[in-house]
Amino acid sequence: MDDQGDSTADGRRARGHRRRAEIIGAALAVVQRDGTAGVTHRTVAREAGIPTSLTTYYFATLDDLLVAALTSVADEYTARIRQIVDGPGDKLRELAELIAESAGPGRERALAERELSTMAARRPALQPVARRWREDIAALAAGLTDDPRAIAALVAASDGLCTAILIDNAPAEPGHVHGVLAQALGVHRTETASSH
Repeated sequence: MDDQGDSTADGRRARGHRRRAEIIGAALAVVQRDGTAGVTHRTVAREAGIPTSLTTYYFATLDDLLVAALTSVADEYTARIRQIVDGPGDKLRELAELIAESAGPGRERALAERELSTMAARRPALQPVARRWREDIAALAAGLTDDPRAIAALVAASDGLCTAILIDNAPAEPGHVHGVLAQALGVHRTETASSH
C-alpha cells in the first residue's frame, strides 16, 4: 500500500512538472510572437490551451512566470556554454558558432532571451537570471585569459554581436563572429605578432 502511495505521488509530481514545462513553453511562445508586453496569465493560458486558473496555480505572479521562462532559456545557454568550457575544442570558435545560431535555428530562443533580459532592467526579480549569459561568457573567457579587461571586452562583444544579429535579421557568418571575438579578447593581435 505504501509503494502504491509513493507511485501515485510520483505520478502527480511528474504530471505537475510536465504541466509547468508546458506553461513555460507557452510563455516563451507568447514572448517570441508578441514580446514580453504580450505576456499575461490569460494569454499564456490561451497559448497552452488550459484554464487561466492553472497558470496562476503554478505561477502565482507574472514575475514568477517570467523568471521561470527566462530561467529555462538561460539553462539552455548555460548547458551549451558549459559544454564548450569543458570540451576539448576551440572554445572561441564554438562560442562564435553558438552566437551565429541566433541568425538561424536559435533565433526565436535568442530573441526571447533578449526580450526577457531587457525587461529585467525594470523587474528586479528577473535580474539574477538575466545576468547568467554574461557570467557564463565571462567564465569561458577566464579560461582563455586572465586579463579582466579582455574578459569584459569578450562579454561586451558577445552581447553586441547577438543584438546585431537579431536586429539585422541576417545570416551570421561564424568566421566573422570568431574574428570579432578574437579581436575583443586580444588573440588576433597576439597571433598576428607571433606570425611575423
